[in-house]
Amino acid sequence: MNTIQKHILSIGLMLAVFAIGSTSLVVITENATRDKIADNERQTLLNAINILVPAVNYNNDILSDTLEIVPTKALSTTTATTVYRARQNEHAIAAIFTSIAPNGYNGKITLLIGIYQTGELAGVRVITHKETPGLGDKIDERKSNWITQFSGLSLSNPKSSQWAVKKDGGQFDQFTGATITPRAVIQAIKNALHYFEQHQNTLFEQRTEKHYD
Repeated sequence: MNTIQKHILSIGLMLAVFAIGSTSLVVITENATRDKIADNERQTLLNAINILVPAVNYNNDILSDTLEIVPTKALSTTTATTVYRARQNEHAIAAIFTSIAPNGYNGKITLLIGIYQTGELAGVRVITHKETPGLGDKIDERKSNWITQFSGLSLSNPKSSQWAVKKDGGQFDQFTGATITPRAVIQAIKNALHYFEQHQNTLFEQRTEKHYD
């Protein structure tokens, strides 16, 4: 092998090493980024749950203590829903899950609902919606505190006939020019409370599994 061939081979080897090193770096960076994104998503979910059920109220790994609910008319869901179970020393504290208000003014409204083992609402927050800015979007806590009024309420407080907007004879305020949106949210919350009441024992089972309604 002459000098030129040796030089070419040397360059080729260096390029191969560089290519392998670059590929490895890309893979390592991609894996690290993927893990970081997953961690951020996990923390965001945990923060949302803790707004409804403060972390001091439970001591289990709430993101691992879950139950899958198949789509059910009671919650107006069309895909499987994850229930997060809060426990204190193995005792059931609260269940947190999503429920859909399908008949918002501009489409479905997705809610995150926390319900204590007693049947009282830990709280409700709007996750996604397409309601009209300045009108129906007041269901969003960033726009008004309307959604916070449900904390502590239950199926018996207020009584069933009062689970409606004032325009319909209930106790909850509607929005000026936007009655449809709060009406849909109130009904979805009431439906979620009924679902919890009917399935409470199953929702707090220790096993992580799919529950068929």
